Amino acid sequence: MKSLVQEEGRALRQLMQTFIGDRLAAKVEKLEPDDPKYAELQAQYQFDNWIEDAARRVGQLQVVTHTLKAIHPDAKGTNLFVPPENLPDIPVIGSHLLGEDYATDVVGNAAALDVYKFLKLEYEGKTLLARALEKDPVLLAALSDDPDQAREWVQSFAAITQAKGSHRSSTRAKQVYWLVGEDPTQDDDFHLLAPLYPSALVHRIYQRIQHDRFSDEAKAARQAHREKKPAETGYVDYLHLATQKLGGTKPQNISQLNSERGGNNYLLASLPPTWHSRDNRPPLHVDSVFPRFMRQRQPRGLMETLQAFLRGNPPANRHTRLRVDALVDALIEELILFSAHLHQLEPGWSAEPECRLVEAEQLWLDPGRAEQDEAFSARRSAGDWVDEVQNRFANQVNRALRELPVGDHEQREWRRRIDRKLNALREVIDD
Repeated sequence: MKSLVQEEGRALRQLMQTFIGDRLAAKVEKLEPDDPKYAELQAQYQFDNWIEDAARRVGQLQVVTHTLKAIHPDAKGTNLFVPPENLPDIPVIGSHLLGEDYATDVVGNAAALDVYKFLKLEYEGKTLLARALEKDPVLLAALSDDPDQAREWVQSFAAITQAKGSHRSSTRAKQVYWLVGEDPTQDDDFHLLAPLYPSALVHRIYQRIQHDRFSDEAKAARQAHREKKPAETGYVDYLHLATQKLGGTKPQNISQLNSERGGNNYLLASLPPTWHSRDNRPPLHVDSVFPRFMRQRQPRGLMETLQAFLRGNPPANRHTRLRVDALVDALIEELILFSAHLHQLEPGWSAEPECRLVEAEQLWLDPGRAEQDEAFSARRSAGDWVDEVQNRFANQVNRALRELPVGDHEQREWRRRIDRKLNALREVIDD
């Protein structure tokens, strides 16, 4: 077993010596052998000398999966190396989905990046960094015949994944108060979170999008689609894709992976859904839209909830007032969505002979007609119709409340509160 470790150690040492030799060759390429700098570099790139210097300079770097400077380039605080396979498996998209196959990032002094490239060398499918973290006997044998020296160097290289000093955030970092207790009025029931940039995840997404957009397979599939020909593979389009540039002209100042991407970080579209209904017909042959509105599932459910609550004859206290207010607010929100739905119709539908809506509701629900009809625009600008729409809605709600077994005093109180709440609707309708 020992001889096998030594044999593999010699092969690994040869890989490391080749890396160091290639870097030396690039340095002395334009130097004459009698140049004093030539001899200096020859000594500097002797295996033991270079490894000793690399083990010292590695302290200027940190291998990470989550970075801080991508949040703000001037932020100075903790970066983290958290292997994705060690993260909780939760049902959302996150770094934990990367598993064991992910790209590590590196932050720190760019002048020491040759050490990181050294640690990324692979032997038998495993990087030098992975072997250092495992205290691999083959790596120890390859580095030095002196076991104590080899262990010291391996310990130095493995420390590249550790945060420098104690964990700390920055005044330039993002911070979020997260409720972990039951009482949002108590400071102790909150944790202060400082989110970091998921560099490993961002890099994987970037690679995937680049492949989907620019790979030979994707180009061939798009060409086949244009020519209406079959293709061996499909292709993916990313609509409304945005690019965030980090680091300006010096993306390396953010991180190594950011530099490899040229500072480009893709942002997928995060947009609210567009409402497309299969039954968005103009309300023709009726004199009011409110019965149609009240028959819809959400408004009907809210009214049933309000009726059931009031049938219980709740006490006249703050809890009851808040409950009624919340239900009426929700009903008003549904009315606003309902009107926005009809605003998508072709302008001018209310001028059709089949439209029998009262004029106030026409002015409310067909605003685009004002651009085609000056008289209609003038009546709409006068604003008198707003009160009528508001009153018609209040009457529709109050009609349902009149069916409740409550006294006149209680009924007047509910109506007063509903009318007060409806004042908020005026501003939305005016807009």
